[in-house]
Amino acid sequence: MDKVLLREQEKFQAVIQNASLGILVINSFGNIVLANHFLLNLFGYSNEDDMIGKKLEILIPKRYHHKHISDREQFKNHPSSRPMGIGRDLFGVKKDGTEIPVEISLSSYTNDQGIFSIAFISDITARIEIQNKLKEQSLQLASINNEMERLNEELEKKVEARTARLQETLQKLEASKEELSIALSKEKDLGDLKSAFVSMASHEFRTPLSTILSSTSLLAKYKLTDEQPKRDKHVQRIKSSVINLNNILNEFLSLGKIEDGKIIAHETVFDIQELISSQVTEMAEILKPGQKVTYNHVGKREVTLDEVLFKNILINLLSNAAKFSDEGKPILISTINNNTKLLFSIKDEGIGISEKDQEHLCEIFFRATNAVNISGTGLGLHIVAKYVEMMNGKIEIKSELEKGTVINLIFAQ
Repeated sequence: MDKVLLREQEKFQAVIQNASLGILVINSFGNIVLANHFLLNLFGYSNEDDMIGKKLEILIPKRYHHKHISDREQFKNHPSSRPMGIGRDLFGVKKDGTEIPVEISLSSYTNDQGIFSIAFISDITARIEIQNKLKEQSLQLASINNEMERLNEELEKKVEARTARLQETLQKLEASKEELSIALSKEKDLGDLKSAFVSMASHEFRTPLSTILSSTSLLAKYKLTDEQPKRDKHVQRIKSSVINLNNILNEFLSLGKIEDGKIIAHETVFDIQELISSQVTEMAEILKPGQKVTYNHVGKREVTLDEVLFKNILINLLSNAAKFSDEGKPILISTINNNTKLLFSIKDEGIGISEKDQEHLCEIFFRATNAVNISGTGLGLHIVAKYVEMMNGKIEIKSELEKGTVINLIFAQ
């Protein structure tokens, strides 16, 4: 009989010690009398002797000691099996003082040595993290939905307003045929120019608008939480298309103002390092995955230039560097101010430009032969060259196919 009892005790001990959750037994005085291996590891104790005989409160944060002693006495007087933690947060404290969220189920038993309480303890850190992440994703989804509604409203207003401006610009171009023909006589005749302009504008508007329409339709189909990456992908496509449309319209408007002589350089003193760093941060969302912009400045930070024109130049050149480079390719920007001249340089490792095309890069509506499948208006570098000229600067372009492009701007100080 003793052997049978001994085997049963050994089985019981094996079950307790090999359980995959923490098991703790305390006596009626609140002292720990048993702790399995899982619980010792959970609370960072390597030796059972460090815990046996100690008060249960060594496993509870100090701020809860007073209330817990009262709760323990109440449970001892009215023991029952019940889960705890529902509707409130429970925490344990490890040997090193680290707190962990836990879930506890309580039970009790009585023998000739008195009343004993049994606690089954689980670490719910992972569950809490998942719950918090789900809450965060829910808030993000609500924010994205609100942002989408706002973007849709803004987009409708922008497209409407910019379309009206574009129509006005087209009407002005049509009305000034003779003047435009003279200005572009070295390029091509007026009929070819108008045809290229309308064709380009039609194509460049159709692509982003189609992207916005398709992404907006697809967004409505993704309603489950685990489909958030799909929603994020289409939101990003919409944002990119809106930015693209805005850039195209800005180029059209800038071109019209330049040709009408409405843009005049106004020199001011500003911090070039602060301006470039701020603009690089603002334009981070246009970068392709893995693209990184590195900026370095040498010399005096204050320069004398037209701040608005220089900022527009920076936006255009940085957009081109990102657009014509593959994912993961770096973009390097540097400025050197030696008090007599300012050298601005932007370098990419993109598709490059052939020597033949480099001769025509700053011409209006010109697109390099290896860039025909990449969106663009052919106005960007033309506008940059005009702005540089207005500030009495000089532009240098060095490029090699498949090895990238370096654009240097030099301004007197």
